[in-house]
Amino acid sequence: MLKAFYHKTAVEAGCDEAGRGCLAGPVHAAAVILPKKYRNKWLNDSKKLSDKDRYELRPEIEEKALSWAVGVVSQQEIDEINILNASFLAMHRALDQLQKVPKLLLIDGNRFKAYKTIEHHCIVKGDAKFMSIAAASILAKTYRDDFMKKAALEYPNYGWAPNMGYPTKAHREAIRQYGITPYHRLSYQLLPTQLELEF
Repeated sequence: MLKAFYHKTAVEAGCDEAGRGCLAGPVHAAAVILPKKYRNKWLNDSKKLSDKDRYELRPEIEEKALSWAVGVVSQQEIDEINILNASFLAMHRALDQLQKVPKLLLIDGNRFKAYKTIEHHCIVKGDAKFMSIAAASILAKTYRDDFMKKAALEYPNYGWAPNMGYPTKAHREAIRQYGITPYHRLSYQLLPTQLELEF
């Protein structure tokens, strides 16, 4: 069972991102403030849930959260500022949209760029420890998946509906065969060096 909160009384927002390791598409991040008394035994790290479970939990999270938001940083911005800074920026953009101001931020991972003057705690594997971070991971993942499924209709050759832009063998083979799209991150190594030598 995940922990309901880090601090008993402080309004806290859980933050997580999705899409850092992808070759294509933006990075999405979510911020979620859950009621202190909220409990859900199905809530877990989005990576441990099925696609069906994530999409079933999303409306539940959106309905029960005191406030929630999703921030997006484009692939062009990722290329300009690097993926680490882009992940922080996506979280900041999510936090900017919250209708309730948190007093404490719970960040999944081990690094974060301070947001305004709000205290934050970085928690490694936090999405498997705290409900608010798990909820944020589900929103970030599903909203990003929605984006990539839509992009897959524009560029059907890359298998984005199943791979979501991650570097699968099929995705890389498609890049080799068809070239890059406007959604690809040019600052990433899109093809292994040995494949590049084949041109």
